[in-house]
This record gives sequence, C-alpha cells and structure tokens, in this order.
Amino acid sequence: MKEDKETPEERRERIRQDEWQGNPLGNLKDSSERAEFGSLVDLVGGLNWKVTLVILLILILGTIGYGLFL
Repeated sequence: MKEDKETPEERRERIRQDEWQGNPLGNLKDSSERAEFGSLVDLVGGLNWKVTLVILLILILGTIGYGLFL
C-alpha cells in the first residue's frame, strides 16, 4: 500500500488552494461571503458522517416538534 496517496479531504483542500492561488479576487469574494453567511461545506467537512447525521436528525425532529406544539 502506498503511503503517499492523498485522502479525499486532502485532495479537496489541494484543489481549493489551487483555485485560490489562480484567482485572488474570487478568493476575496468567497472569504467575505463566508464571513457573512458561513459555509455548510466547512461545517460538514470537519465532521464525520455520524455527527452530521445526528445534527440533521436533531434539526428534523426539532422542526417536527415545533410544528406539533405551536
């Protein structure tokens, strides 16, 4: 097994860095939008699939509970 094989997360980050280096004004726009609105990609990218599933279940159950009781 090769140890120099990159993970999907590392590949995505490398591609993102390459895009930022090639387009600095696009990077400025993306950064300002992320600072204002946040980024779901960054939130979910840092978590594993189990934690993401738990967050989604809490949101769905909270929405259903809100609809039933109010």
